[in-house]
Order: sequence, then C-alpha cells, then structure tokens
Amino acid sequence: MSQTTVLIIDFLLGYVLGSIPFGLLLTKYAGLGDVRSIGSGNIGATNVLRTGNKALAAATLLCDVLKGTLAVLLASRFVSQDWPLTTGTGPVIAGIGAIVGHMYPVWLRFKGGKGVATFLGVLLGIAWKAAIGAALVWLAVAFASRYSSLAALIATAASPVILYFLGYPPVATLFLALAVLVWWKHSENISRLLAGRESKIGSKKKN
Repeated sequence: MSQTTVLIIDFLLGYVLGSIPFGLLLTKYAGLGDVRSIGSGNIGATNVLRTGNKALAAATLLCDVLKGTLAVLLASRFVSQDWPLTTGTGPVIAGIGAIVGHMYPVWLRFKGGKGVATFLGVLLGIAWKAAIGAALVWLAVAFASRYSSLAALIATAASPVILYFLGYPPVATLFLALAVLVWWKHSENISRLLAGRESKIGSKKKN
C-alpha cells in the first residue's frame, strides 16, 4: 500500500473508534434518557455528571479516553508498525481521527463532544509521560477554579509544549493544531468564562 493509503486507513480506523458516543449509549442503557437533552447537550463526561450519576460519568470519561488510546495502539500494531510515534505519522494520524470522530460523529449528524478526554487518550497512547503531565495540569486547574472547561483549555494548550520537551517535535506541531480545534469547540465556554457565567464542576445548570 502507498503511504497515502495507509494514512487514510489510520485516520478512518481512529475516526470509527472515536465516533462511538459512549456518554449517550451509557446514559440510555442506564435508563437516564438522552444526555443531549440536559445541561450543555454534550455527550461527554462533564455533561453526564449532570445526571447525578458519578459512576456513569467516570465510565464515560474512561471510555472516551481509552478509545483514543486504542486507536493509536491498533494503528501501531496492525497498520503502521514501522512508523515511530515520534514522527507524527501513522498511529498519530489514527489518534487525530479518533479526536475528530468524537467531535464530529457521523452517527449523530456530526454533533459530538469537545474531544478533551479523547485528546488525553491519544496522548496516553503516544507518550504516557505527556498524558500524565496534561492530566496533572487539568487536575490542578480544575481543583483551583472548579471550571472543567478552563482546566481543559489550559491542559490542551500545555500538551504541545510537554510533547516538544519530551522529544516529539512533529507530534507537538500536530497537537498544537488539535489544541486550537479544542479551543474553537469551547468558544461558547470561553465567552461564559470571560463573562463570569460559566457553570462549575458538579453544577446542574446549563453549561
């Protein structure tokens, strides 16, 4: 296969995995209805938490993280075995596909989540130290501010820097672009943060 064909397969593999809407599926299975009808209407763990079911929110978070990690690992094992993760190709493209799939799932008319958990999962598959660094940034900001969105914005912005200093310059460049996409998906949150109207973690108000 040509390199272009391999990259397309990597991306599609990641996209299919990333597009699985675990938040929606888990809440429906638990009899809590459609998570898109509450809070922000998002399918991610933060909005699932607004159902009041912390275990379900944790399960959603875990599944959304792992689908990003799985995309990278499967591509590395079965599609692009000879392409090192430090080059920013192959498995990394699968990870990008997973993030895009989560944000724009074809099954939900391209209306998905904001991609933060899957972003972290892809980092975990590529460089676990970077994932730990980003997670620690998220936890520190979330603990200090109680704003999930602010924590996500700062953690995703920090990720390319962490990757660069860990020796992944090409990957850092790709994640800089992904961080911009995550920020764009959080544009409404940014507006509310600036206006002091953003809901805090655990709030059942619209976010």
